[in-house]
Amino acid sequence: MKHFLNTLFVTTDGAYIRREGDTIAVEVERETRVRIPVHTLSGLVCFGNVLCTPALFGLCAEHGVCVSFLTEYGRFLARVEGPVRGNVLLRRAQYDASSDESAARELTRGLVAAKLTSSRSGLRRAARDQSDPQAQDRLSQAADRIGNVIGRCARATSLDELRGLEGEGAKYYFEVFQAMILTDDPAFAFEKRSRRPPMNPINAMLSFVYTLLTHDIRGALEATGLDPAVGFLHRMRPGRPSLALDLLEELRAYIADRLILSLVNRRQVTAKDFHTSESGAVTMENDARKRLLVAYQERKQKEILHPFIGETISLGLLPHVQAQLLARHLRGDLNPYPPYVWRG
Repeated sequence: MKHFLNTLFVTTDGAYIRREGDTIAVEVERETRVRIPVHTLSGLVCFGNVLCTPALFGLCAEHGVCVSFLTEYGRFLARVEGPVRGNVLLRRAQYDASSDESAARELTRGLVAAKLTSSRSGLRRAARDQSDPQAQDRLSQAADRIGNVIGRCARATSLDELRGLEGEGAKYYFEVFQAMILTDDPAFAFEKRSRRPPMNPINAMLSFVYTLLTHDIRGALEATGLDPAVGFLHRMRPGRPSLALDLLEELRAYIADRLILSLVNRRQVTAKDFHTSESGAVTMENDARKRLLVAYQERKQKEILHPFIGETISLGLLPHVQAQLLARHLRGDLNPYPPYVWRG
């Protein structure tokens, strides 16, 4: 039996989180709103002005529950976790593979090809749903360009070349992202990807969900015993979860992008759900952020047949399965690493 440990998101400004025995209690205005046994959680994510007691941190550390703090708009601030867990030999194998140009190149080749294949699947699916012939043509042409890049990945001879191909494929994908948006609301016009800060509602939602998914992936890597900071596709930098960002690439098109497009195309978010500052930065209003969190959690409950292990799992469990497969690969029990590929 598989049990997926969930994540508790606390978004209410001024919430106070404390320990009650082996239970996490959340208070708002001196009233306890929820009590959750710590063993049912894998993560606690706090948005904005949320207070936690030292005893709460101790409880979470004892049970391997990572506590993350984000701004009210979803920008990651810090993460509190207990002692390092996992097999030291696994981490040593991970460090050796990251330092080995050949091993890192082959792992990166699979990650980039998987990301681009999933992106191409998203474009082809959107082309089938699109009634505008011109938009269909743009999507199909972009999918073909990405297909060409996928073919070149097989011939790439260096990590830098693979990184360049990943960037080229992402460029083709986001150039036609607007054609996947079916609403005619000008508030959801999309020209290009912008991150810090997001300059339109689509970018604001993408960045927010990417942050949530990265948190889940990082937790899965740590639970498996891997070091989230030591990656292959993404270069190592202080404070950067490079390996979590590596696995994000293979999952973002299916889990995050499809969620955002679904919410927009079904008109479950509107222009009034966003605020534009004087600098042009766009942020989500509190109610919209809560709805997006609910939609994200519901998305994680969707069941899929995993193509490699041949079992039905929830999307929320997918980062954990991929982390375990990566660990088996690094130990030498599985070659090559099988990234998750969405084929639409």
